[in-house]
Amino acid sequence: MYDYIDGKLVFRGGAHVVIDAGGVGYHINISLNTYGQLPEGERCKLYIWMHVKEDAHTLYGFATEGERRLFTHLISISGIGPNTGRMMLSSITPAEIQAAIVQGNVAAIQRIKGIGPKSAQRVILELQDKLKKEGPDTLTVMPGLKTAKDEALSALVMLGFVRNLAEKVLEQEISKNNGVLTVEQLIKSALKSL
Repeated sequence: MYDYIDGKLVFRGGAHVVIDAGGVGYHINISLNTYGQLPEGERCKLYIWMHVKEDAHTLYGFATEGERRLFTHLISISGIGPNTGRMMLSSITPAEIQAAIVQGNVAAIQRIKGIGPKSAQRVILELQDKLKKEGPDTLTVMPGLKTAKDEALSALVMLGFVRNLAEKVLEQEISKNNGVLTVEQLIKSALKSL
């Protein structure tokens, strides 16, 4: 429902912030990682994930799109809810979590408060292949999509294609057509070759 909230930072705490956007104060739960990246000025922009339950609508905010994407991966695992996901992002950095999952480092995940050996193994088992397929930096470093090739590559990866293979096919299509393809044309051409 919300992609981000950008406004005046009214309150800053270790567990939540309040951002005034358009005269409405949004109470947003954050991780310590996000807290450490909050700007010093009054203006603040957080990427949002909204948790809807019968008795509450809770907002979770993240300093980067990559941190939010990692959070959504973590909470997709049975037994890990939003508060546990936030605890994980507060305990170690998103880059460390991603590296531990990709390398199968159960001990690193298990050191996080609230994560036992079975949960750590489940996190690695369910996310290792996804994170390997997306590439080493896609969750923690999310560059702005600038070119048609970048946007097409992002779309193909989201469709489940391996990043390296999709990138090679896109480069072939661009060279065949002298680089004058739209994003849609690039994706359609690549899908025929993949």
